[in-house]
Amino acid sequence: MNSRKRKAPADEVALGGDTALNTGASSSSNSKYPLTLDNASPLAVDNYFQNLYASEPNFKQLARQDAAFASFIKEDGKLDFTDPAAMMQLTKTLLMADFGLRLEMPDDRLCPPVTNRHNYILWLKGLMDTTSYGPPGRKICGIDVGTGASCIYPLLGATQRPLHFVATDIDPKSLEYARRNVRLNGLEDRIQILERTVTSALIPLSDLEVESVDFVMMNPPFYSSEDEMLSSAKGKGHPPHSACTGAPVEMVCEGGEVAYIGRMMDESLVFRDRVQWYTAMVGKASSIEALVDRLRENRIDNFAVTEFIQGNKTRRWALGWSFGPMRPSDSVARGIKTAAWKNVLPPPLQVVLLSMPAGKEVSPLVTRITEVVDVLELISWDWDAETAKGVGRASENVWGRAWRRKQLREAKQGPALAGSTEKSDECQIGFAISVEVGKDETVASLRWVEGHNHSIFESLCGFLQGKLQGIKDSSN
Repeated sequence: MNSRKRKAPADEVALGGDTALNTGASSSSNSKYPLTLDNASPLAVDNYFQNLYASEPNFKQLARQDAAFASFIKEDGKLDFTDPAAMMQLTKTLLMADFGLRLEMPDDRLCPPVTNRHNYILWLKGLMDTTSYGPPGRKICGIDVGTGASCIYPLLGATQRPLHFVATDIDPKSLEYARRNVRLNGLEDRIQILERTVTSALIPLSDLEVESVDFVMMNPPFYSSEDEMLSSAKGKGHPPHSACTGAPVEMVCEGGEVAYIGRMMDESLVFRDRVQWYTAMVGKASSIEALVDRLRENRIDNFAVTEFIQGNKTRRWALGWSFGPMRPSDSVARGIKTAAWKNVLPPPLQVVLLSMPAGKEVSPLVTRITEVVDVLELISWDWDAETAKGVGRASENVWGRAWRRKQLREAKQGPALAGSTEKSDECQIGFAISVEVGKDETVASLRWVEGHNHSIFESLCGFLQGKLQGIKDSSN
């Protein structure tokens, strides 16, 4: 590989890919679960799961794979979504066909819709991949708060990646079945079940006697009371999986999901960067707005919001926040496209520096980028000529006028004093530059990768756009 390097920020400098999240409806289920972490490359496994639910379900084909599911299919090939038993079997069949997972569930606990839960795991993987200088798929450990009887998030996560989970719950019956499902799938070495109480901390770092974890996830109770739960069910139709009702302990808590996630937010203000990412699924649009307001009130500037859509009716959201400096990609942090959500989303993390019509010579653009960045006094800069992508880190605004004036002052003080100011290796901004050649145009982009100061990112963007202006003018 032909590349230009300085001191790298980590053993690997290739950022995790900008995962294009599929939040489509249902399973294709065109074949039985073909891949495992043991018999295929990590990329092949990731691609399989990424594209798993890109089309509507073929119930007739699922029925051919599973005789138990076939008994619920009508003559016209359809499924009765109002039948709890049919929904339970659909979940079991999808888990076996698409993930190779077995599941046992009581009739009186929440039956999880597989596609919705899978979308959360996909988003979580994207969140972790794009906030690390290391390659995707590294070994990480997280906590699933309120795992439920299915223990579905740890099961799905451990199937797709070398993820380790601590799964918690307060309900004895759910804990019993969660342990059973972990044993049933031979994942005892990857998933630990931990019993909690109503008054226990949601994030059990102290009880686990660990210093830190990579993430926390939760799917909190939506409703503030059983009356609210019942009135909500009466006020809407029956979207897919609505027949899979849960026990009040799973669906209801005082204050609803805003209070429950707010409780985790309060704990995060204590633990701070001992958890890289705090995340939660959210059931109401109004809750997202209230929770983002609360993040901003606490000056938490690094957060992510996305949307999961199942079919034509069911819509869920996810919220994540971090006290660390690593910034997720736009597809992860700004996963809602409608303009109405503009004020809820974090600021854009990727900016187009220059675009040229297809067919224009790319080498002058690449040469100009490397010339401009190479002379900056960065902590590190790694440019890969083959992929036309680079990653850099800076201790301050080393491209600005104030920096240049400081350098001139030091130079005038003479050789003995020039450069005497102590240089810091503390990163204020990490960034990635890429040049992508498409069918219609060539685009050079800048992505904010690390740091808390948005103004320094805007300054770098303006600096680079100005330096590339000549290339743009010559391309017209």
